[in-house]
Amino acid sequence: MVSVEAFKEISDNLYSAVISDALDAMGYKNQCPRIQFHAYSAIDKLVGRCKTTLWADMFHEDPDPYALELRAVDSCKPGEILIAAAGGSVRSGIWGELLSTAARNSGCGGALVHGAVRDVAKMREMRFPVFATAKSPYDSQNRQRIIDIDIPVQIDGVVFAPGDLVFCDEDGVVVVPAAVEDRIIENAFKKVGAENLTRDEIRNGMKAAEAYKKYGVL
Repeated sequence: MVSVEAFKEISDNLYSAVISDALDAMGYKNQCPRIQFHAYSAIDKLVGRCKTTLWADMFHEDPDPYALELRAVDSCKPGEILIAAAGGSVRSGIWGELLSTAARNSGCGGALVHGAVRDVAKMREMRFPVFATAKSPYDSQNRQRIIDIDIPVQIDGVVFAPGDLVFCDEDGVVVVPAAVEDRIIENAFKKVGAENLTRDEIRNGMKAAEAYKKYGVL
């Protein structure tokens, strides 16, 4: 299993497309949501383990506001990324400065929100990595809440399970099942090496078809 210490090396040297290619090669062909996430805090890479939360819209007064939100952020461990599966709802900004601060205190490495966030300037100032699909000034109280934590969730039909490895960058999001992460990351590093050789050969005048025949990547 990839260690927390290795996350920086992965972030520095890999990217979502090459990890997706490595997953494709092993038959894992549905690991990237086909929706646009934005790096709202201006940090354009995020890697860590899934800490999953499932959200629902609500239309009544919440008898216990923020209960599971607080439990989720306080139980986050170093190297984990909080996954907010909110179905893309823009009913409110479910993640903001205060949850980011609490999550960071627990060691959380960032948040991936299929929905809206708020306090964007504050999160950018504190350099807390947040990828989301929208933003909204509305508070989540009496509008949205977490209904379960630490369970498999889906974003655009892609399963994010607790402990899975998740990688986000400007190309998109890819999730790697924990059971195969070592082989996937190893193969992704090998493919990066082959791509570097192919690029250098083409720069030096080799035809693209010849380079592909020689190295098998494009």
